[in-house]
Amino acid sequence: MEINKVSIIGLGALGILIGSHLAKRMPKEDVRIIADRKRIDKYKNEHVYCNGERCDFHYVAPEEPCEPADLLIFTVKYQGFHDAIQAVKHHVGKDTIILSALNGITSEGIIGQVYGMDKILYSVAQGMDAVKEGNKLTYEHMGMLCFGDQKPGMISDKAKSVAAFFDNIDFPYEVDTNMNKRLWGKFMLNVGVNQTVAVYKSNYGEVQQEGVARESMIAAMREVITLSEYEGVNLTEDDLNYWLSVLDTLSPEGKPSMAQDLEARRYSEVALFAGAVLEKGEKHQVPTPVNQKLYNTIKSIESTY
Repeated sequence: MEINKVSIIGLGALGILIGSHLAKRMPKEDVRIIADRKRIDKYKNEHVYCNGERCDFHYVAPEEPCEPADLLIFTVKYQGFHDAIQAVKHHVGKDTIILSALNGITSEGIIGQVYGMDKILYSVAQGMDAVKEGNKLTYEHMGMLCFGDQKPGMISDKAKSVAAFFDNIDFPYEVDTNMNKRLWGKFMLNVGVNQTVAVYKSNYGEVQQEGVARESMIAAMREVITLSEYEGVNLTEDDLNYWLSVLDTLSPEGKPSMAQDLEARRYSEVALFAGAVLEKGEKHQVPTPVNQKLYNTIKSIESTY
């Protein structure tokens, strides 16, 4: 299947980064940014900028009837995820391929319950050091999208179609034939780096060098490795070192979305990270003290809003 029409829901850092790249390489009407009327008015009045350039986006409200997307990409925060699932219904047809770039390890299954797992490719965004302040996004490294099938060891026609599309628009990607492990690996990294940088009120540079913050980050990641064994995923120290090498490619001055959220006094996605670790720890009766401490600290910060 050839991909010609793309819809994106969620205009945070990742949505702007992907949308900006596509909008420069595709007909304007073929890249649809789904947003409610209030947000559309705000975007049109205040504009959206990516690395200093104003983005010329084509906005579509959820209630507007339209031709289904060939590729639908979720880039919302978890707080808006369930509303987003309903907002995209006009964009989903029988042949639509869906990618979810949300953090965590659960979004694909939730979308699949509504629109069918046959439409889903598992995906993770990695290597991006985007920072969004207000309506302005800046980044040094755009990273890539890794995607693949739910079933390991195969590359479906859907995955081949997305790969061909990304080749055509020169978007960095990797097809992975063991996406469950990749999802857990990215989850492990997020549990470590997102929460640690937020709690230490620092940036990537703080956890790229030896010190207390990096030790805390790695300890939180190792709790995920332990849980992964009970979940049949079996992350190892080699996986930890791989994701630390991904972290090392990021701009030291950059910071993850959770740190940006707490700085702006927004509620974070801690439920997707430490919250999920604590839940699985309880399920398997595995102690997770590092993530418990991170969870308590972040919740304490949010309680002051």
